[in-house]
Amino acid sequence: MRAVVFLLILFPLAAAADRLAMVGGTLIDGNGGPPLANSVILIEGERITEIGQVGQLDVPDDYEVISTEGMSVLPGLWDMHVHLMINGHADYEHWRREYTDRLEEDVMPASARQLLMAGVTSARDLGGPLEESIAIREAIENGEIPGPTLYVSGPFIQHRPYPGTDHYRWGVDGVDDARDKVRQLAEAGVDVIKLIDQDEMTEAEYKAVVDEAHAHELPVVAHAHRPEEILRGLKAGVDNFEHTGLFTAPEYPKEVIDALRERTAKMNLGPLYWTPTIEGLFNYTYVLENREHLDDPCWQEGMPEDIVEDIRESIRHPDRLPYYQLTPMREPTLKRKFEQLRDTGVVMLVGTDSGIPMSFHCQSTWSELEVWVNHMGMDAMDTIRAATYWPARMMGELEDSGTVEPGKYADIIAVRGDVLRFINILRDVDVVVRRGQQYR
Repeated sequence: MRAVVFLLILFPLAAAADRLAMVGGTLIDGNGGPPLANSVILIEGERITEIGQVGQLDVPDDYEVISTEGMSVLPGLWDMHVHLMINGHADYEHWRREYTDRLEEDVMPASARQLLMAGVTSARDLGGPLEESIAIREAIENGEIPGPTLYVSGPFIQHRPYPGTDHYRWGVDGVDDARDKVRQLAEAGVDVIKLIDQDEMTEAEYKAVVDEAHAHELPVVAHAHRPEEILRGLKAGVDNFEHTGLFTAPEYPKEVIDALRERTAKMNLGPLYWTPTIEGLFNYTYVLENREHLDDPCWQEGMPEDIVEDIRESIRHPDRLPYYQLTPMREPTLKRKFEQLRDTGVVMLVGTDSGIPMSFHCQSTWSELEVWVNHMGMDAMDTIRAATYWPARMMGELEDSGTVEPGKYADIIAVRGDVLRFINILRDVDVVVRRGQQYR
């Protein structure tokens, strides 16, 4: 067997190998059972064919061997809330004005590449221009650019778009318009519908959005910034809520918690999913004191130099950013809200809101897992499953993704060390395989 040197393939894709063997590491397959030491994973084409252990499963001579000795091996991560159209810039109005016509060519490919190199092999892009979102998803699938398997929503659906955002936010005016907007997205080929500000819609409008999405077999994710947003989303049958929300309120009010418990008790409806997206808020004060985070060259990878300089200038004074002025008051409330959500029985999904100011695609996902384990009290195995098994199940992809099993896509990462003991080692993923191709 030949040892393989781990190389970051810079452009444009990893060299394809018909047959790969990942040999020697401790496999955490995503199903939640005991890890498998000295694992052997055989891959042919895009899919896993066999799994065993060294000394029990032989590697055929015609397989290219990737040594995972001393590593944790696990399913490729999912990030259930990213924004490829932005990448950490602090001024959204400026960003829209300067880069709207460069999203497809420059910004979104760089964002996708950074996610993949960070070990994110699947991602859900929630809120972006329709044509560009579909184009980037297809370019990745066709092997034209590197990136995670993308699940896109296209534009947000809301009562009225914010000024200057019509290209990625669609307003609705009445029931017929609500259904028509969802039909347009479904016919364009989106994977999910993103609903926000449903507390500003009429009951008939927000129900029409959800009903029409479900008629097209599309899940609906909705903002949870305000109690009424949550209550209306529950009433309409939303599948997945996003963010912890409620700004500086210390906890969720009783009527929200009671409504969530009532919904999760209806097991015939399946799980109710929640993506808290907390790392950007939780880590803000830390970043102010440890600004090397902002100098990490990983977020510059693949991005044109003029855009890099613009991003860097926009975050030169991180303590002055309007986006985060309430964050020091919000951060102390996050743990309580996280615990409340867990206690209601919702299924937590890892997602980051990656792309918001100072939240970079190469850093956000591992940071979210680190906060869950080291600060929110989540078990490491449960946290990994919230970034692998459960996202695949929520998106209806568990037959092909989310765990490392024979017959599934070979979306696998490996990192040196024991990830169940030291979750933050995911900052430096050593091996990335997506659909049977090695990218790192």
